[in-house]
Amino acid sequence: MQLQDKYRIAVLSAYALSLHAFESLLPTPIPWLRLGLANIITLVALVLYGFRTAMTVTLIRVILGSIFMGTFLGPSFMLSFSGGVASTAAMGLAYLTFGNIFGPVGLSLIGAFFHNVAQLTLAYFLFIQRVEAVLFITPVIILIGTLTGVANGAVSGLLIKKILQKNGENIQNDKAD
Repeated sequence: MQLQDKYRIAVLSAYALSLHAFESLLPTPIPWLRLGLANIITLVALVLYGFRTAMTVTLIRVILGSIFMGTFLGPSFMLSFSGGVASTAAMGLAYLTFGNIFGPVGLSLIGAFFHNVAQLTLAYFLFIQRVEAVLFITPVIILIGTLTGVANGAVSGLLIKKILQKNGENIQNDKAD
């Protein structure tokens, strides 16, 4: 890995951590509900710099974010980690397999869906263990994930377009990562 790649990952991770911290300051109607703003950076990283960069940014954000918030290795860390890895892997697989068929909004929706499914599955097996409770909350989680997935995907699309315009579309897309 070249120095430029390390610098890029550090900067993207700092942006993701900043959004993660900002989001934790926002009031939420449900205590564990998050908008997933940091996933905007993951999606930008995936489209512009490849899967390896996106997954690295996700892992750094989840691990450092949980350390800074005091939740490392706790239940919220486990849910965040599983959701982040699942969503980044699903978006990466869709992007690498289907290329430009899915735009940023489509990729974000895929990521939001897999993020929610991973978290609901883990919550069921580790914490709730009552299928009716998970089935009750699933439609709400999927609806909120869909809404935030569209919004985050739209913002990601705008950022990607702006970065490509600024850099004259000379960004290396390392799809082979």
